[in-house]
Amino acid sequence: MLGMALAALDSTVLATAVPQIVGDLGGFAVFSWLFSGYLLAVTVTLPVYGKLSDTFGRKPILITGIVLFLVGSLACAGAWDMASLIAFRVVQGLGGGALQGTVQTIAADLYPLKERPRIQARLSSVWATSAVAGPALGGLLAAYADWRWIFLVNLPVGAVALWLIGRHFTEPQRSRPGPGARPRVDWPGALAIFACGGLLLTALVQGGVAWAWLSTPSLLLFAGSAGCAAVTVLIERRAAEPIIPGWVWRRRTISAVNLALGALGLLMVAPTVFLPTYAQSVLGLSPTAAGFVLSVMVLSWPVSAALSSHVYNRLGIRRCAMLGIGAAGLVLLAFPLLPYPGAAWQPALIMLALGAALGLFQLPLIIGVQSSVGYRERGTATASILFCRQVGQSLGAALFGALANATLNDRLAHAPSGISTGLPGDLDAVSRALEHPDGLTPQATDYLRRAVDTTVDHVYLGAAAAAALALLALLLAPRHFPVHTDTGGTGEEGGQADA
Repeated sequence: MLGMALAALDSTVLATAVPQIVGDLGGFAVFSWLFSGYLLAVTVTLPVYGKLSDTFGRKPILITGIVLFLVGSLACAGAWDMASLIAFRVVQGLGGGALQGTVQTIAADLYPLKERPRIQARLSSVWATSAVAGPALGGLLAAYADWRWIFLVNLPVGAVALWLIGRHFTEPQRSRPGPGARPRVDWPGALAIFACGGLLLTALVQGGVAWAWLSTPSLLLFAGSAGCAAVTVLIERRAAEPIIPGWVWRRRTISAVNLALGALGLLMVAPTVFLPTYAQSVLGLSPTAAGFVLSVMVLSWPVSAALSSHVYNRLGIRRCAMLGIGAAGLVLLAFPLLPYPGAAWQPALIMLALGAALGLFQLPLIIGVQSSVGYRERGTATASILFCRQVGQSLGAALFGALANATLNDRLAHAPSGISTGLPGDLDAVSRALEHPDGLTPQATDYLRRAVDTTVDHVYLGAAAAAALALLALLLAPRHFPVHTDTGGTGEEGGQADA
């Protein structure tokens, strides 16, 4: 849990300190790469670390991830300009990829099926606590100390995590390769995955921001990622121990969950990216109050996840997940029905219900996939579903960003002639103008608020469509998730039974 806290706190604690960082180091035009670079590194390394944990064991991979994260944190604290800080954030991300996947895998290794909802709910509570405490901690450190302490506070937490893992975590005895045999690692496949994921995520993150979607950089990046994907498939088919084995997509259970959690990544962009804008621009809330409106979702999520075992033990994993994502779709459809301008408790109630619904959806699917494979495949299977969720989130940011800009541009283009002159041109500019509306007439202010309200409504409708895609993906899953029985870490696997 301490290892998970490193990754969970990282993004939330940094967001509120960006103004101080930019004021000290400059680089306003590229500061978004503080987040994008980290996300890219985490995403492209997830499948690699998953395979490595199956090959060499969980403990060395987790320790390597924590050490990399702490080295990156120390380097970030000593950054001398924005370029160096972004580079060191990528190093942090290389460690964060090992943390996210390996911790989830270890939870499945250590706890039997009946106890996994409890421990997974505790891990979810780490993310919930970080979402609430992170922005406040980052703001306090930036305001009363120095933004560099945001990275330095990781060092004692990571040191305690390393000590606890080194002292108390003992893996089951693993089967040894024959005399003279060494574990084989598909390094060409790993490099191909790095290249493919890096090009694709760069295109998705920067498209429509740093350059137009149909511009030469976007087309080159998408073409490069497609070419690397083809090369990756060729390499993985010939590799003795591929990083992403073919069985990940051939097994209905795992492939269906991969698609469903990819759709979840799409869906999550609406509340995490656009709800704070709605709360500040439409409801007129402060950033702290806007953060609270969002945080109620991550408070109900782990509670619902902890109780999900009572549901899926009665209905089955697939039906429980379908119930959760169906309820989430209805909640998302209810958002555009909120009155204008409304009160803060109304979207907060929507987010509370959304978190409860998604707790019934995500956790049973993760547990179902982890339970369907043996010890030697669990790291790869867990990493594959987390990887798909991360890619879905990046794709969602691009798609919903384009949808939001198209909606807002249409509203601005049809503004009444009396207020159309001097209106901002994009969502960020509109949000900044509404933060300081002194330069706007009351009519222009109201029109912009209504335009943002319509924009976010359309994004939530898109998120409801993503929920429908997740529901369709679950129809591909078997009605009864198979349960794989093995002896722990010996590699001697038993049969399968339906549950």
